[in-house]
Amino acid sequence: MAMLSDDGRPIFQQVAEKMEDDIIEGRLPEQSQVPSTNQFAAFYRINPATAAKGVNLLVDQGILYKKRGIGMFVAEGARAAVLEKRKQQFYEQYVVAMVREAAKLGITTKQLVEMIMEGDA
Repeated sequence: MAMLSDDGRPIFQQVAEKMEDDIIEGRLPEQSQVPSTNQFAAFYRINPATAAKGVNLLVDQGILYKKRGIGMFVAEGARAAVLEKRKQQFYEQYVVAMVREAAKLGITTKQLVEMIMEGDA
Protein backbone atom coordinates (compact mmCIF):
# COMPACT_ATOMS: atom_id res chain seq x y z
CA MET A 1 0.00 0.00 0.00
CA ALA A 2 1.17 3.47 -0.84
CA MET A 3 1.02 6.28 1.65
CA LEU A 4 -1.74 8.86 1.59
CA SER A 5 -1.06 12.20 -0.06
CA ASP A 6 -1.54 15.71 1.18
CA ASP A 7 -3.50 16.87 -1.85
CA GLY A 8 -6.45 18.39 -0.03
CA ARG A 9 -8.81 15.45 -0.59
CA PRO A 10 -10.43 13.98 2.53
CA ILE A 11 -8.38 11.18 4.08
CA PHE A 12 -11.32 8.76 4.13
CA GLN A 13 -11.70 9.25 0.37
CA GLN A 14 -8.01 8.50 -0.15
CA VAL A 15 -8.37 5.29 1.91
CA ALA A 16 -11.27 4.21 -0.32
CA GLU A 17 -9.28 5.03 -3.47
CA LYS A 18 -6.26 3.03 -2.24
CA MET A 19 -8.56 0.05 -1.70
CA GLU A 20 -10.02 0.55 -5.18
CA ASP A 21 -6.47 0.61 -6.58
CA ASP A 22 -5.74 -2.68 -4.80
CA ILE A 23 -8.91 -4.20 -6.26
CA ILE A 24 -8.09 -3.01 -9.80
CA GLU A 25 -4.50 -4.25 -9.58
CA GLY A 26 -5.50 -7.64 -8.14
CA ARG A 27 -3.96 -7.20 -4.70
CA LEU A 28 -7.48 -7.51 -3.26
CA PRO A 29 -9.24 -10.15 -5.37
CA GLU A 30 -13.00 -10.54 -5.32
CA GLN A 31 -14.24 -12.51 -2.31
CA SER A 32 -10.97 -11.83 -0.41
CA GLN A 33 -10.97 -10.29 3.04
CA VAL A 34 -9.76 -6.71 3.31
CA PRO A 35 -7.69 -5.38 6.21
CA SER A 36 -9.66 -4.24 9.24
CA THR A 37 -10.25 -0.56 9.90
CA ASN A 38 -7.78 -0.81 12.80
CA GLN A 39 -5.15 -2.24 10.45
CA PHE A 40 -5.77 0.60 7.98
CA ALA A 41 -5.62 3.13 10.80
CA ALA A 42 -2.32 1.74 12.09
CA PHE A 43 -0.76 1.49 8.63
CA TYR A 44 -1.71 5.02 7.59
CA ARG A 45 -1.43 6.48 11.11
CA ILE A 46 -4.97 7.82 11.00
CA ASN A 47 -7.98 7.69 13.28
CA PRO A 48 -9.85 4.35 13.08
CA ALA A 49 -13.11 6.27 12.56
CA THR A 50 -11.60 7.90 9.46
CA ALA A 51 -10.50 4.51 8.13
CA ALA A 52 -13.99 3.14 8.82
CA LYS A 53 -15.53 6.02 6.88
CA GLY A 54 -13.42 5.08 3.84
CA VAL A 55 -14.37 1.42 4.13
CA ASN A 56 -18.05 2.29 4.59
CA LEU A 57 -17.94 4.44 1.46
CA LEU A 58 -17.07 1.30 -0.52
CA VAL A 59 -19.72 -0.72 1.33
CA ASP A 60 -22.31 1.89 0.33
CA GLN A 61 -21.19 1.51 -3.30
CA GLY A 62 -21.45 -2.30 -3.17
CA ILE A 63 -17.68 -2.76 -3.62
CA LEU A 64 -17.22 -4.32 -0.17
CA TYR A 65 -19.59 -6.31 2.02
CA LYS A 66 -19.53 -7.36 5.65
CA LYS A 67 -19.60 -10.90 6.96
CA ARG A 68 -20.90 -10.52 10.47
CA GLY A 69 -18.27 -11.38 13.05
CA ILE A 70 -15.61 -12.07 10.40
CA GLY A 71 -14.83 -8.83 8.59
CA MET A 72 -15.11 -7.00 5.28
CA PHE A 73 -14.74 -8.70 1.91
CA VAL A 74 -14.45 -7.64 -1.73
CA ALA A 75 -17.77 -8.16 -3.50
CA GLU A 76 -18.25 -10.25 -6.62
CA GLY A 77 -18.05 -7.91 -9.63
CA ALA A 78 -16.20 -5.24 -7.62
CA ARG A 79 -13.30 -4.92 -10.05
CA ALA A 80 -15.60 -4.29 -13.02
CA ALA A 81 -17.64 -1.79 -10.99
CA VAL A 82 -14.54 0.11 -9.85
CA LEU A 83 -13.14 0.16 -13.39
CA GLU A 84 -16.42 1.52 -14.77
CA LYS A 85 -16.57 4.19 -12.06
CA ARG A 86 -12.96 5.21 -12.69
CA LYS A 87 -13.48 5.34 -16.46
CA GLN A 88 -16.44 7.67 -15.96
CA GLN A 89 -14.38 9.86 -13.62
CA PHE A 90 -11.53 9.92 -16.15
CA TYR A 91 -13.92 10.97 -18.89
CA GLU A 92 -15.44 13.75 -16.79
CA GLN A 93 -12.17 15.05 -15.29
CA TYR A 94 -9.82 14.77 -18.25
CA VAL A 95 -11.52 14.16 -21.57
CA VAL A 96 -14.29 16.73 -21.20
CA ALA A 97 -11.83 19.31 -19.86
CA MET A 98 -9.36 18.57 -22.68
CA VAL A 99 -12.00 18.90 -25.40
CA ARG A 100 -13.24 22.19 -23.94
CA GLU A 101 -9.72 23.60 -23.73
CA ALA A 102 -8.94 22.43 -27.25
CA ALA A 103 -12.07 24.21 -28.53
CA LYS A 104 -10.99 27.43 -26.77
CA LEU A 105 -7.59 27.19 -28.44
CA GLY A 106 -9.05 26.49 -31.86
CA ILE A 107 -7.67 22.96 -31.99
CA THR A 108 -9.78 20.80 -34.30
CA THR A 109 -10.90 17.30 -33.41
CA LYS A 110 -8.51 15.94 -36.04
CA GLN A 111 -5.59 17.89 -34.55
CA LEU A 112 -6.52 16.73 -31.05
CA VAL A 113 -6.59 13.10 -32.15
CA GLU A 114 -3.20 13.56 -33.83
CA MET A 115 -1.78 15.05 -30.61
CA ILE A 116 -3.07 12.09 -28.62
CA MET A 117 -1.62 9.65 -31.14
CA GLU A 118 1.77 11.39 -30.95
CA GLY A 119 1.73 11.11 -27.18
CA ASP A 120 0.99 7.40 -27.47
CA ALA A 121 3.98 6.72 -29.73
